[in-house]
Amino acid sequence: MAEQKLGVVKEIVEAAGMGIAHVYEDLVFLNHTAFLIQFTEDNSRLLLRVNREAEQEAVMDGAALLKQAAQEHGMQLADGGGYALAQDGEESVRLEFFS
Repeated sequence: MAEQKLGVVKEIVEAAGMGIAHVYEDLVFLNHTAFLIQFTEDNSRLLLRVNREAEQEAVMDGAALLKQAAQEHGMQLADGGGYALAQDGEESVRLEFFS
């Protein structure tokens, strides 16, 4: 992942009133766990994944803000399905993606 792409994603997230908590490979975890953003091979397209345990009202509002900010930065933020986090041992978590 190019640093430049991460910089644009940071601008998008901040424009939506959110922050980045953690970056791992092609995944950007936001400061609340309702969303994560996944990079794609297309530099102008990102996937927005939604935590299955998130409040639906917060998801709708937050997704709209993120998508609008992405559009203003010349990026497409597409629906990427859901995800879930689960504890996997003492020091690790398991991440599962859903369509």
